[in-house]
Amino acid sequence: MNGAAPVLVVDDDKDIRELICSSLAGEGYKTAFAGNGKEALAYLRSSAPRPGLILLDLMMPEMSGWEFRKLQQEDSAISDIPVAIITGVPGVEGKAASIGVVDVLYKPSRVEALSALVSRLCK
Repeated sequence: MNGAAPVLVVDDDKDIRELICSSLAGEGYKTAFAGNGKEALAYLRSSAPRPGLILLDLMMPEMSGWEFRKLQQEDSAISDIPVAIITGVPGVEGKAASIGVVDVLYKPSRVEALSALVSRLCK
């Protein structure tokens, strides 16, 4: 998986970010992370490597996942990067589908489900 694009993990919970990043690193994926939507936008607009997938929490301080996704979709330079929601909020599939996400995983997510999602989008 060496040439694969990194996965950007956006979550305000440091433990969850580290767990996801270490799980993906164990599968051979490169990862980057942000603690909220503002940090994620700054990362995406910098010269950092372009991610192949964004794993996005919804409930975060400063800028929620919903706010981030709206701004991401309005920015043509980054709007085509696929986003998967990873959340503890039940029943968001309908609203998530309406903002064009590729999948919804619920916390705590099984490593196999996360791995399958990432391998599908970050070959």
